[in-house]
Amino acid sequence: MDVSSSTQQTPVESGTNPLEKAIDVQEKQIEKIIESSSEQSKQVNAQKTGIGSNINIIG
Repeated sequence: MDVSSSTQQTPVESGTNPLEKAIDVQEKQIEKIIESSSEQSKQVNAQKTGIGSNINIIG
C-alpha cells in the first residue's frame, strides 16, 4: 500500500513572500529612525541658537 504525503507548506498570507515582508518592516523602521534623527537635529539646532521650545535666557 502506497501512502503519499505532502510536505509543502502554504504561507498564512497568500501572495506574501516572508522575505519581502521582513524587508518592508525594516524599511519602515529605518524611516522612523531617520525621522527621529531629523527631529533631534532640529531640537539641537534650536537649543544652540536659543530659538525653539527651549529658549536660553541666561546665555
